[in-house]
Amino acid sequence: MADERKQVFCIEDNPVNMLLVSRVVEAEGHQLIKAEDGPKAHKILFEEGLHPDIILLDINLPGIDGLELARRFKADERIASIPLIATTAQVLVGDRERCLDAGCDAYLPKPLGINTLREVMRQYLAQS
Repeated sequence: MADERKQVFCIEDNPVNMLLVSRVVEAEGHQLIKAEDGPKAHKILFEEGLHPDIILLDINLPGIDGLELARRFKADERIASIPLIATTAQVLVGDRERCLDAGCDAYLPKPLGINTLREVMRQYLAQS
């Protein structure tokens, strides 16, 4: 369990994946903020000024895809330091590298494993 409640921003259009993330975040004692598409995520971060402790980013999103969002997030000095974790079903050769090249700090292939998600979140939240 974390010493303090952290904010986890999850950008995910699949309700089943969002439910899994929600349960893990809740079990860890953190607050979950959700967006189900690229434009909503962009609005929450850039217009509403959310500054979460970590961002879980699906790569295949409607509106603005995750790779483009990652590039925009890392280009903005206000949020560039927030750990950005790619969560994606894209698991072909080169997909991991594309995510990291776009600015993601880590890459989690789907289907998401509860223990893997928990460990990656703990690792990056401990640094925030």
